[in-house]
Amino acid sequence: MPDPADLAATATALAVRLVSLDTVNPGLVPGAAGEGAAVELLRARLAAADWATEVVLPQGGATDRPSLLAWTPEPRPVTVLLNGHLDTVGVDGMGEPFAARVDGDRLVGRGACDMKGGVAALVVAAEAVAADPEAPRVVLALVADEEDRSLGTEAVLTALPGLGLHPDVALVAEPTGLDICTSHRGYAVVEVELHGRAAHSSQPELGVNTAHLAARLVAEVEAAGRVVAVAGGSLMVTVVEAGRAPFTVPSRARVVVERRTVPGEWAGDALAEVEALLVDLRTAEPGVTATATLSHAREAWRLDADGPAAHLARALRDRLVTQGAEPGTLDAPYWMESPLWQDAGIPTVVCGPGGGGLHAVDEWLDLAQLRRFVRALPGALRAAAGGSGAH
Repeated sequence: MPDPADLAATATALAVRLVSLDTVNPGLVPGAAGEGAAVELLRARLAAADWATEVVLPQGGATDRPSLLAWTPEPRPVTVLLNGHLDTVGVDGMGEPFAARVDGDRLVGRGACDMKGGVAALVVAAEAVAADPEAPRVVLALVADEEDRSLGTEAVLTALPGLGLHPDVALVAEPTGLDICTSHRGYAVVEVELHGRAAHSSQPELGVNTAHLAARLVAEVEAAGRVVAVAGGSLMVTVVEAGRAPFTVPSRARVVVERRTVPGEWAGDALAEVEALLVDLRTAEPGVTATATLSHAREAWRLDADGPAAHLARALRDRLVTQGAEPGTLDAPYWMESPLWQDAGIPTVVCGPGGGGLHAVDEWLDLAQLRRFVRALPGALRAAAGGSGAH
């Protein structure tokens, strides 16, 4: 096995290289570079070390949105999938987003924390155990589009069976500050269209004012949100659009409602919750047409209490402690892709090195956490080989 100091130095160097690459998600920023440069760098690196590799494209074959699958060719009783995303959000307001500047124990740049540091650690740890007979078979799933529609993970999940890959457990190295994520919330987005009747603003009684109706809906959503919050979820209006001219009663309005769910709730139920709020609106104003549409939804997730994921989580926690970390637990308020792996039958753990400034202009990775994480991973993977169970 490589020396732990070598692992840390190699992971740091790879993180710097990855942050220097522009992989801004073109689904968020039209015309952005996408993940191709990172996929090619990592594919070439792993192929040179005799890993099997496959570049996976999303449905429809968009060549500017590649993901990378790489795996150790020799089958073993247990297979562990290591997952990270290669895309980043945009760089507005950042002076040198890809300079990858090391400032003491911080690596500064877009994607450093979210989540190229985690990706670097996964790759280096996987390389370290590739030839270890006590380690599991490792599959690296380094995906596109996590920050938008999860096109990469969905494509990879479709590709795995055809490649003969059936992971027993997955580790997602999202930035948790080395805490073990025990749950995270899901979300749903409901779009409401209100259609009333236009009129001259001097004779408002002849129209049906959808701006007023939208305001009423906003107030009702806010009241309902206070009830939802008691159980840990949220319900709020995030977009309101109404009116086009100052002297016309607006005949159309659009209201976007966002629902955050907790484990045990179904994100799709948000549509019925909003529909219930629209009943009184339609009754109070017979001239209005109100339609609600579920735009998209993702489910909440909870770490399994036992089985392969629980075993891997315990093994990783124990080895992080030996590296000087003090891992706690995290109930994340935001969504991650863990339910996609879990729903595909792959028990999932979420843990990775953190930092600060996620999606902000001052994003940075804690290099001390990166070092601890990459040193802990090989031992955790060997432990997973001994306790995950096999297909």
